[in-house]
Amino acid sequence: MRPNYPFSAYLSLLALAIVMLAAISFANQSADGQSSQPPFPAQSQRPDQTKPLEDKDSPNGHEPTAAEMSQKETVASALLRGLHYQEYEVRSAAEAMPEGKYGYRPAEGRFKNEQPQFGPAEVRTFAEQIKHVACSNFAFAAEFESQKPPEGCDKGGPSPAKTKKELLIYLRDSFAAIRKSLGAIDAKNMFDPIEGPYAGPNTRLGLATVVVWHAADHYGQLLLYLRLNGIVPPASRAKPPELHETY
Repeated sequence: MRPNYPFSAYLSLLALAIVMLAAISFANQSADGQSSQPPFPAQSQRPDQTKPLEDKDSPNGHEPTAAEMSQKETVASALLRGLHYQEYEVRSAAEAMPEGKYGYRPAEGRFKNEQPQFGPAEVRTFAEQIKHVACSNFAFAAEFESQKPPEGCDKGGPSPAKTKKELLIYLRDSFAAIRKSLGAIDAKNMFDPIEGPYAGPNTRLGLATVVVWHAADHYGQLLLYLRLNGIVPPASRAKPPELHETY
């Protein structure tokens, strides 16, 4: 027996078919429209992103492939490549912060009753962060040379550097010293024992990894100081500025 559908049912089915055809047509148009849009920019092309590492020693600015790099890689070049970018991050942050903000301390007075094993009770000021990194670099460099490192780097160290200019010079010179130390590491001496109060006892290679880690650790803090004062860290800008070598 043939079912007897009311006329309204046929209208409903017809309306449903029209809606489905319209939806399919709209989806096809959207897909065509999306395919004609430019692709989302690559990570390195987006603003406010960390600039990729560049090998500035390469001719014509050519960035070597992994295969090319492996042909001339040494222990020292691998370590210095990691240090190179950490130096840029820390020193560019120090240059970007206005001198009037060098005394800035997050959470002022909030941790004054703390008694940490190392470092000050309160969060360091921006100037204290810079001074700590510089003192530590000189301390690590001294240990590489089996010399006595400066004392109290966790609480400021012995340097009288105080103004922004003095601290920038202190920081610049400290990275020059530590670059020399890492540049002297090779396959023959990388496991030599290193003694000292800063990250010792250790090996030459082990201490080198601490050097890079330490700079990165404090840059992670410094960038927050900049952000909290409305400053985009230079390493996070679309066009990171060059470092100054004279102040």
